[in-house]
Amino acid sequence: MATWNSRGLRGSTLEDLVNRTNEQYAEKKLALLQKIPTPITPVRMDKENRHITLAYFEQRSTVDYIGAVQGIPVCFDAKECCVDTFPLSNIHSHQVSFMEAFEQQGGIAFFLIFFSHADRFYYLPFRDLMVFWKRMEDGGRKSFRREELKEEFYLPKQSGFLVPYLEGIQQDLKMRD
Repeated sequence: MATWNSRGLRGSTLEDLVNRTNEQYAEKKLALLQKIPTPITPVRMDKENRHITLAYFEQRSTVDYIGAVQGIPVCFDAKECCVDTFPLSNIHSHQVSFMEAFEQQGGIAFFLIFFSHADRFYYLPFRDLMVFWKRMEDGGRKSFRREELKEEFYLPKQSGFLVPYLEGIQQDLKMRD
């Protein structure tokens, strides 16, 4: 069973940005999305500081966030990458299966990728991920490069929202029509 330790907090800055953006969207009644906690069972505690120092995951998590945007069901996972090549090993097959089923039910699924070295957020529609995923399954590259991504899904730096992923959803909906 997988265990948790401090390495699991590597994406916490991204998570903080997304959580704050979700609060802003909720305050403006634009969207209602929430973080899905990963259920863990503590194994070892630092009793003095009351911190979990070792735990195991009770079950595999599906996505990081789920909710609704203007009546549309939405789920997404947030990933951070510090180079121009994103390894598909950062995405798990159970996540792909969940997102595929979610979209079959009329929802929108996507990955929000933060290329930290470039300070750029990218909205990766599920259907675009599947192109890279199928390539990997067919024996091709086990990653994708930033230059393979569609320019229109880079999220604009705007005042008011830290991670304006609703812009990505809007672009995604336009391309589905």
